[in-house]
Amino acid sequence: MENEKVRIGFYALTSCYGCQLQFAMMDEIIQLLDKAKIECWFMLDRDSSEDREVDIAFIEGSVSTQEEVELVKKIREKAKIVVAVGSCAVHGGVQSWEKDKELSELWKTVYGDAHVKFEPKMAEPVEKYIKVDYKIYGCPPEKKDFLYALGTFLVGSWPEDIDYPVCVECRLRGNPCILIEKGEPCLGPVTVAGCDARCPGFNVACIGCRGAVGYDVAWFDSLALEFKKKGLTKEEILERMKIFNAHNPKLEEMVNKIFGEGE
Repeated sequence: MENEKVRIGFYALTSCYGCQLQFAMMDEIIQLLDKAKIECWFMLDRDSSEDREVDIAFIEGSVSTQEEVELVKKIREKAKIVVAVGSCAVHGGVQSWEKDKELSELWKTVYGDAHVKFEPKMAEPVEKYIKVDYKIYGCPPEKKDFLYALGTFLVGSWPEDIDYPVCVECRLRGNPCILIEKGEPCLGPVTVAGCDARCPGFNVACIGCRGAVGYDVAWFDSLALEFKKKGLTKEEILERMKIFNAHNPKLEEMVNKIFGEGE
């Protein structure tokens, strides 16, 4: 990649397009142009194409149609590196929240009797269908995370993943603990860091928009126990934790354990 421009693609699935907008508005994008060639980014370039080969593919949004299943597979075939960008691509997004309900019920709630041209399915993370090489968390992600990942790729290195929760950043900032001192159901203990504890910094409980910490260190059971002590029911706990973690394979198992179920 040293002697030629790096080919970059930015692809949108089912989302609010907030991740793309976050990055498209960065002044640093201008500085990128002499080092990279944007092959696909419809928000920035009308001549984009999803059929071109790229070195780095950034994918925003959850997979919620059969057409998108085929698109991510095509992207994977044509890209050397695939990066899932934002909570929708990484975790399925808030549109996964009600994944326990029937698709037909959700469809009728949103569209009524209207007909659309695509074939719908329940929203799922990109990783459900293809291998993802790296993840950029957030709703939307922090600009610094995008620059860090892209910068390391451009110099032929590899970005480190974040393996610690928001609580670490809260302690570093000297924030009072919303969970312990205010008694509010804060998801900071299980949510991947990187936001500089923005919401707790404004005395607002974390809702987990960056998704759960990976590497099996998101202890939903311990946090659910604390929530239970504060009077929350199992349904209330699951409803709060599922907003950005509906597809986490251990969430319900861990919460059920606290309520003496599934043992």
